[in-house]
Amino acid sequence: MLIPSAYAQAAATAPAPAADAFGGTAMFLMQMLLIGVVFYFLMIRPQQKRAKALRDSLAAIKKNDQVITSGGILGKVSKVADPYVELEVAQGVKIQVVKATITEVIQPVSNKPAND
Repeated sequence: MLIPSAYAQAAATAPAPAADAFGGTAMFLMQMLLIGVVFYFLMIRPQQKRAKALRDSLAAIKKNDQVITSGGILGKVSKVADPYVELEVAQGVKIQVVKATITEVIQPVSNKPAND
């Protein structure tokens, strides 16, 4: 006898108005737009800047630059061809790598002693 009255009380609640559903949808879209903007400025844009800087440094590679390849090989550029670069990894040991595998161009280190 108590169970049918409980169902009757639960069925008496009014449905949500249609304007609230639209407001919820608009708020959801605003939140997704905000997340998209934050995602762009914190992740996509910095990555594009790094990629552009690497592209520019690869285009400007010249003889005697020190580079690191994606395999972790550190070497000094001895010859630059269009798709390839010849690296000297040890005295008298030269290897040829694809220019696109270079991940970093290292700035030359000065030979000045440190002032301790």
